[in-house]
Amino acid sequence: MDAVIFEKMRVELDGRLVLEDISFRVRQGSFLGVIGPNGAGKTTLLRAMLGLVTISGGRIEVLGRPPGRHGAEAHVIGYVPQRETIPRTFPASVADVVMMGRLCCKGRTRILSRHDWEEVRRGLELVGIESLAERPIGRLSGGEMRRALLAQALCSGTRLLVLDEPTVGLDLPAELEFYNLLRRLQHELDLTIVCVSHDLLALAGQASELICINRMMHVHGDPQHVVHSHALREAYSCEFDFLAGEIAHHDRAGGAV
Repeated sequence: MDAVIFEKMRVELDGRLVLEDISFRVRQGSFLGVIGPNGAGKTTLLRAMLGLVTISGGRIEVLGRPPGRHGAEAHVIGYVPQRETIPRTFPASVADVVMMGRLCCKGRTRILSRHDWEEVRRGLELVGIESLAERPIGRLSGGEMRRALLAQALCSGTRLLVLDEPTVGLDLPAELEFYNLLRRLQHELDLTIVCVSHDLLALAGQASELICINRMMHVHGDPQHVVHSHALREAYSCEFDFLAGEIAHHDRAGGAV
């Protein structure tokens, strides 16, 4: 069964065509990586999927409904944005920030229960920062902050997890550790994951399939096929020479893609 369906989707923003003729499907339980050069429309693709951008044509279906039409079940979609949305000066603990992910389940009363706090604790345990529950959010490292935001996105019965450049600012070991965590959570929680990243090779080593876009869709399939596809040259244009060198180096080093 498909968790996400795009059919000939197009988006225009301020009279400018940003995305066109985007068609693909994401199977339930799979890990889709979205790649492409800067300005390719990757974030717009996610925002359209979340109902934050109105599409100009075509169709999107997310967990059986149009984007933004999940009503009381909106909590089944978790989102980790590209940039930190919690100011470092925000006077709250890590547990308080993760609890914000429960509020969409509370309705108008928003009365927190013991079960809510149990779910927060479970979310912190899932991402490995339960010992930081009472630490002020502003005292987290970059990697710890990303895990806190991930816990926030997961603490409400999440079925679809959407991430936009979740490893920006992390060094290579922390980046690989974060992607390994995503893979573990994918299997433990039976998650469907859609993740945008600028790091083609790191994402290709973890995702079950890749899609490469640059305004339109250039290639979609198995990571090994996508990484070595000639369609990358068209998608990345002048960036391709550098990209090809990175792929060749990765292959010589025996990296798994």
